Amino acid sequence: QVQLVESGGTLVQAGGSLRLSCAASGTLSGIITMGWGRPAPGKQRELVARISAGGDTWYADSVKGRFTISRDNAKNTVYLQMNNLKPEDTAVYYCNFIVGGIWNYWGQGTQVTVSS
Repeated sequence: QVQLVESGGTLVQAGGSLRLSCAASGTLSGIITMGWGRPAPGKQRELVARISAGGDTWYADSVKGRFTISRDNAKNTVYLQMNNLKPEDTAVYYCNFIVGGIWNYWGQGTQVTVSS
């Protein structure tokens, strides 16, 4: 069974930075796409950043230029560097692993609160 555990969320002032981490445990085999998501109006979660097994990245417009996603394959860990944080970035952030294009896993989330 695969478990994803996020860490790094906390209270930060607007303009500040945070680095989120998500480590996977369990048996992972196959190509893994990793990402980060947060709740959005009308949706349970929407992705804000994604990184492919080959290192290609994608960002939602709302975070482009401020957030950077990276991964450590040896540790089955994904990171989200968040810079120039805004109050509207306040949310629970969830990491996401898609294994082999089939199995979709989400973590339990870590709270990020940005004060103005």
